[in-house]
Amino acid sequence: MKIERLSQDKIRIFLTFDDLTERGIQKDDMWREIPKVHELFSEMMDQAYSELGFDPSGPLAVEVFALPAQGMVVIVTRGKLDLYASADAYDDHEPDEVYEMEVTLEQSDLISYAFRDFEDLLRVAKIINPFLMEGGMLYSYKGRYILQLEPIELEDTKYQALIAVLSEYGEASSVTEAVLEEYGKTIIADDAVKVLCHYFK
Repeated sequence: MKIERLSQDKIRIFLTFDDLTERGIQKDDMWREIPKVHELFSEMMDQAYSELGFDPSGPLAVEVFALPAQGMVVIVTRGKLDLYASADAYDDHEPDEVYEMEVTLEQSDLISYAFRDFEDLLRVAKIINPFLMEGGMLYSYKGRYILQLEPIELEDTKYQALIAVLSEYGEASSVTEAVLEEYGKTIIADDAVKVLCHYFK
């Protein structure tokens, strides 16, 4: 579980599928109201407070983005909602166990990986090029190269091999396409893997 502060009132939490599995949570469980998910959220908020000093009291907007191969991105924004909790809601709980939340769930089919070194990115491009017909976008963001691939129709073994290669040289990125377009720099807008392989033989 990785947590980073985006602003004074906003944090981003990246959960891998291993993080979920360790807690007995399936991907689809994030869409359901079950105790394990509440426990996970409490754990995330405790870690956010201890690592970043992020105080989760008051109303919270929670956006959950499911990524196909990497896991989940959870963005928590504090104090942006007009929520009214009745006083009765606080009678049976300790104050630090009560969160007022509005949860938004979205699913992204993009595969997104970050690379610190351009040579590693080139190695990956040459290895995965045979898997891809077309597609891929390359961005520069916070000193790293972010490669995003559109959904790929591959049989399971080839798909797992693709993810294994990406994971060996890079790391799954929790940065969304919207953030990259707004705050990052577009290096190759289309067919990034093919373009890299063409110009860097």
